[in-house]
Amino acid sequence: MTDPVDGPAIRVLIADDQPLVRRGLALILSPDPAFEVVGEAGDGAEAVDLAHRLRPAVVVMDIRMPVLDGVAATARLTRELPGCRVLALSTFDMDEYVVAALRAGACGFLPKDISPEELVTAVRVVHTGEAAVAPRLLTRLIAAYVRAPHRPEPPAVDPGGLTPREREVWRLMATGLDNAEIAAVMAISVSTVKNHITSVFGKLGVRDRAQAVIAAYETGLVEAGARG
Repeated sequence: MTDPVDGPAIRVLIADDQPLVRRGLALILSPDPAFEVVGEAGDGAEAVDLAHRLRPAVVVMDIRMPVLDGVAATARLTRELPGCRVLALSTFDMDEYVVAALRAGACGFLPKDISPEELVTAVRVVHTGEAAVAPRLLTRLIAAYVRAPHRPEPPAVDPGGLTPREREVWRLMATGLDNAEIAAVMAISVSTVKNHITSVFGKLGVRDRAQAVIAAYETGLVEAGARG
């Protein structure tokens, strides 16, 4: 059971090409007064169209869909409706398309075999602007992605402005450590770690932890398979 809602319900749009999956996701979220499922889309193009009309706060987006896939749909939503946050879903938790979706602007990723409670939590987290991706899962995804033979060009990220301590926080974040683990390794407080991460985001020009970790791999700060 969830806590009572403070303020209006979170408006959610569900995009998946399988009607049964769409209905299942809707049945998980709809009974919770914290959410309002405002629509369902069967492909990425329909998801973009409905998002423009219905203005959801969060789109739960399947990665692999016909007409317009979830990656392309996410890129369009990020560009056209920056206030709309995307939570990507995939059947495969080692899918390179998931990382492509994160680079396109998705705020998180979940495998489709998650529990209802994990889905509810992730939608809430994404709505707040945080990344709903477990650090070690994200690390595994990126490790698989950077080994792929055909990758996009690295993003225009300039790490030159980072202080040595910010660079170390960025490196540890990219190797899969959470804030408490980073604090323990560096012998600093969790609040100091959070301040460093905020500064790293600003200096790198990335929106969240997911994009910062991807940038760390693509700039060569860490290598696939590295651990904190």
